[in-house]
Formats: sequence, structure tokens, C-alpha cells
Amino acid sequence: MKLDFIELGNLSIAAANMRGKGKDPDVADLMPSIRARGVLVPLLVRPNCADGHYEIVAGRRRFTAVGAVAREGGAVRPIPCAILDEGDDADALEASMLENLARVQPDEVSQWEAFVALVKAGRSVEEVGDSFGFEPRAVKRILALGNLLPRIRTLYRGGEIDAGTVRHLTLASKSQQKSWLALFDDEGSYCPTGHQLKAWLFGGTAIAVKHALFDVAETKLAIVSDLFGEDSFFADGDAFWSAQTAAIEARKAEYLEAGWSDVVVMPRGDWFRSWDHAHAGKRKGGRIYVEVRESGEVTFHEGFVTAKEAKRLSGGSADGEGDTGLAKPVRPEVSGPLNAYIDLHRHAAVRADLAGQGGVALRAMLAHIISGADLWRVDVEAQRAPKEDIAESVEGCSAEAAFDLKRRAVLDVLGFDPEAPTVTGRPLHRPPFAPLFARLLELPDPLVMEIVAIVMGETLQAGSEAVEMIGLHLGTDMRQHWSADAAFFDQLRDREVLLAITGEVAGPEVAAANAGEKGKALKAIIADCLEGTNGRTKAEPWVPQWMAFPPSAYTARGGVGSVKSARRVAHDLAVPAAPEPEGEDEQPLAA
Repeated sequence: MKLDFIELGNLSIAAANMRGKGKDPDVADLMPSIRARGVLVPLLVRPNCADGHYEIVAGRRRFTAVGAVAREGGAVRPIPCAILDEGDDADALEASMLENLARVQPDEVSQWEAFVALVKAGRSVEEVGDSFGFEPRAVKRILALGNLLPRIRTLYRGGEIDAGTVRHLTLASKSQQKSWLALFDDEGSYCPTGHQLKAWLFGGTAIAVKHALFDVAETKLAIVSDLFGEDSFFADGDAFWSAQTAAIEARKAEYLEAGWSDVVVMPRGDWFRSWDHAHAGKRKGGRIYVEVRESGEVTFHEGFVTAKEAKRLSGGSADGEGDTGLAKPVRPEVSGPLNAYIDLHRHAAVRADLAGQGGVALRAMLAHIISGADLWRVDVEAQRAPKEDIAESVEGCSAEAAFDLKRRAVLDVLGFDPEAPTVTGRPLHRPPFAPLFARLLELPDPLVMEIVAIVMGETLQAGSEAVEMIGLHLGTDMRQHWSADAAFFDQLRDREVLLAITGEVAGPEVAAANAGEKGKALKAIIADCLEGTNGRTKAEPWVPQWMAFPPSAYTARGGVGSVKSARRVAHDLAVPAAPEPEGEDEQPLAA
């Protein structure tokens, strides 16, 4: 390589320049400097022919700026250039990419075009990665854009479709891409994008390979790899379920051979409701319940009987007759789904507050480690809801949005994929320790504390005493994070509770006047008071007593998970618990 000064008229953009296509780049930021001092940093060029003409490999923006000065009538001096050896396309392209990547990050389509050219010129994926500081997997992700139809790449480069959509389209066959483009062009049709696109591609549910109970390699089922994510998926859902069902049956036979009384394979999509069952050992007739999710995930719940069977085993009869010494069970004031709704919303609110409290999060994290199992296993809270509308309610709440905003900032700081669902890695997909540790060492303490807070929030178990403790310490005000929605009213069915809430939001006189009304009418009164509609005076911001910190019950029946957690916390700390209705029938806490 040698340095020389070359006239503007003897320079042109090389085909190898990764910014050589499309309209001229914006050079407004360069113009003042170019007008005053000309080009100071040499362009990278290579000989084009024997008449002294050169192609620009890297430096198109400086070349464009000099051309603009010339068109303005300004004085243009010969441009300093570093001349590459003749004939090496791969070196020229590599120089172009290195120069551009060090300045303005090119779009992924431009990277793909350049990477493809390098591979065609004889560079391996590993060599390309080494040259530009990319992991080989990152290079493969960029090369995956080659699976796309040219028009989709054009739409992506032009900003008409987002990164999440184009990444899912890399999983699609050519025929699926053509069908998707037809929907995109039809204004009257729904065109799936983002995460909805994955469900569309896989006919409803994308089944991850990690959920298979069988040997995937042995079955030779078709697999689609998501190079931008960390999962691979089964291309044929029916074929997966055929193999998965056979694997479940094999596991069932193993359990029966081991002496379990029964193995119940639940219908696909049904939830195992632990509150309707009780633990029972193998010798006491305990059975295995197999929970099969639509996602392909299978959970084996070992050693359970129904609540009715548990009562009979404890000395009572199935019909409740007999001298059992047990009081007739009292129906709790909230149902299982409503309890889940309460726990998940309170969890969302606490971790939204926790996201800005690194010191508290660090101490909570240490408590998790110290009081955990032999090895501290870190799992992300799945926030599983028993009903779709509850899941949608939590996903759309302001607390989740606030937490997600801070989570994405942390993903960006750590250099992770901004589309990643969590900062905390799953066991098979955690980032390597060394580069992550090195990155953390570079960050100042306050920023590390923010990361700690997000990781603690992701691993904070919904409905746990940890939520109770942290919420109490932070003084979490649910009124800032939650308001009654359709999912809440749908789960609110206890008439006694509805009447008590009516008294809270509308006043005791209104509650007394409507004491004989049905639940639907009471819900309407509550909704009108909360919204200030239909002539009702708008109530102050309100949350039900179960969701407050500390929580309390509305009736003597109790049965609220958060209230029980609060009482355990109060017992452990030897402080007074929140007031509860007189006569609540609950077992005392063990000393």
C-alpha cells in the first residue's frame, strides 16, 4: 500500500464499497471541515485501469463532500489516498467494511451484501468474524438474510418493516415469504408482524426443540433454526406431537413400573391446579399428573391426589360424613384465577419499583443466594397466568411497560440482542462468562446496580414472600401501577366481596341500598364510581385490599394468597400483621 494525491476526476465508487449502492449519503456534518481544510484522512482506493483512474473502496462520504464543494464552485485540491494492491477484491471489501463499521454502523442488509461477497471471495465465516470482531454466530445471523426474497430485504433497508419482523421471516420458506408479501400489499388484509408472525409461520404455535422429550436427532424431524434468537423449532407440528406423545407414554410406563398407582395425562392445554390437589406419597396412592402445554412443554407433577381423596385419606369419607374431626371446608373469598391475577399484578408493581433500587435488589439477591439450594439456580419468573385475559392484562399494564423500558436499556448496555425477552439467561443460553464479566468490570457502580435491579426483578417469584417484603420496604403504591380492568371484573364473582367493594368506592349508604342486587349490578356500580360515569361521583384512585401493601381480606373466610404471605412475613419479623376480618378461619403459623 502506498500514499498519493489523486485528482477528483480520476476517482469513482468501487463496486466493492459496502456503501456504494443507493443514493448519496448525507454529508452535512462533513461539509464545513471539507470546505475549510479539504480531506485530511486518506481515502482507500485501488487502481481501476492503466490510465490513472482509481476506485474508492472506503471513503465515499468524504468523496461525496468534495464533489459537493466542487459543484458549489469551491477550490478542490487533489485528494489524499491510500492505494491498495491491485486485484484483491476480498481485501478491498474487508477494508471498506472495517472503515465503515468504525464510523457509522451500516444496516444489516449492507452487512449481508458485504459478508456474502467476502464468503464468495474465499473467506470463511470464522475469518470474517475475526476480521470485524463478530462472533461466528453473529456472522451467520447476518448471512441468514440471504434466505429472504430481494423485495423483503429492500423493504427492511427502507425501514418499511422492522427488525423483529425480518428476523422471523428468515425462518420462512420462499412460498411463505411470497404469501406474506401478498398480505403486506393488500390493505384490506391483516399482515402479521413481530412475534405474531412466528405463530403465523408455524400454524399457531412455534414448538421449540428444547421441549422435546425424545431424541431429536434420532427422529430426523425437520428443524428450523432461529439464528437471531437462541432456539430452534420443529417445522412440522403434527410430527412433533406424534413423537412427543410416544415419549410421554414411555415415561408413563416407567412411572407405573416404579409402583405409582396411576399416571394421568391431562388434555393438552389444561393447567394443573395445585390448589385442587394435595401431596401424597407413592404408598398412600399418590399419582403422577402430566401437564402438556400447547408450546410442547411437558411437566410431570409427582405425588398428588385430589383434595377430596386427601380428605378421605385423613380419616373423612368422600361424602363428608363420619367423625373426622375436621370442619367442613369453607369456600375462599377469591378463586384460584383471581388469586393469580392479584399475585401477578402485585409482582409487576413491586419489580417496577425495584428496577430503580439497585441497593435493595442487591441485598435481595444475596438473600436468595444465601437461603437457596446447594447451588444457586437462577430461573426467570415465567409469569404464567391460568387464563388468557389475565395474561393480557399483566402484559399490557403500565408496570410491565416501565420495567420493560429499563430492561431494554440494560440489554443495550450489555450489548445483548434488544429483542431478547430477558437479561437473565436461561441455562442453555447464558452468555459466556469471560466477555460478560469483562464488560461488567468496565461499567461504573451505579450502572451495575441498575443491572442488578433488573436481574432481581426478572427472578422475583410472583406470589412469594419476597414480593411482600420488598413491596413493604419500598412502600409500593398499587394505585400508581394498576387500575381495574375487564379481566379483574371478570374474575370478581363473590357477591359478599362485591358488596364490600361497593361500600368502599360508593359509600356505605349505596352499598346498603343495593344489598339485594345481583353481582352484575354491583360490578356496574363499582365501574361507574371508578370512572365517574352514569351520574356517579368519581372515586379516588382505588385498589382492592388484597392488592395493597400490606394486604387484608374483605371477609372472615379469607383464603387470599397475598394475605397469607403477609402474615408469614409479619410472623417471621415479629411485627403486627395487617388487620384482618374478625373470625378468619386460618391455621396458626408454626413457631
